[in-house]
Amino acid sequence: MFDRVAPRYDLLNTVMTFGLDRTWRRRTLALLGLPADSVVLDLGCGTGDLARGVVLEGSRAVGIDLSFGMLAAARSGGAPLVHGDGSSLPFADQSFDGVVSGFAVRNFADFPAVLAECARVLRPAGRLALLEVDTPSGPWRRAGHRIWFAHVVPAVGALLSDAEAYHYLPNSLVFLPNDREMAHLIEAAGFTGVTRRLLSAGVVQVVTATRLGKSPAATDL
Repeated sequence: MFDRVAPRYDLLNTVMTFGLDRTWRRRTLALLGLPADSVVLDLGCGTGDLARGVVLEGSRAVGIDLSFGMLAAARSGGAPLVHGDGSSLPFADQSFDGVVSGFAVRNFADFPAVLAECARVLRPAGRLALLEVDTPSGPWRRAGHRIWFAHVVPAVGALLSDAEAYHYLPNSLVFLPNDREMAHLIEAAGFTGVTRRLLSAGVVQVVTATRLGKSPAATDL
């Protein structure tokens, strides 16, 4: 499914979010809070937007995704891209200063295993930042979001890309842990300081955390 939508994935993201997806990604990298020259893994990198942002900020990025189609369509700013599974990352322990992920949490078949792998490849005191959709609070915002996400998004997706994929998108919300469960899962994987920030009136969320332990130098990839 992701292979099929890859050629127009970036276009659909821009159309469906009115270009806000770029702002959300920049905010995610800011909340990651790492200095230049850091080494960052873009997990479920898709077409490489976050990896490209990392490079533009003066750090090194590596992208990994399970979809060959997404990797083929990626513009990663020169960051190397790897085909692989988030629950079994092909990287050494403590290889990265940070891990970012954009709109991938609800697509992982085994999210606890993915978090465990994130903890393994992060150095102690390394940073995690997860950008994901959310449902706004308040009856009017919630109703508007439901209409947009459940009806407009599938219609536009069917018109410009793939009907099945963009019907899956709103349905995938059922796989997303709520805020308490998300924090519990992240802490259980070996993180502390879990913080959730809402963007654009709660349409999306950024969840950040810090890997437990003191901070040695990161190892080579």
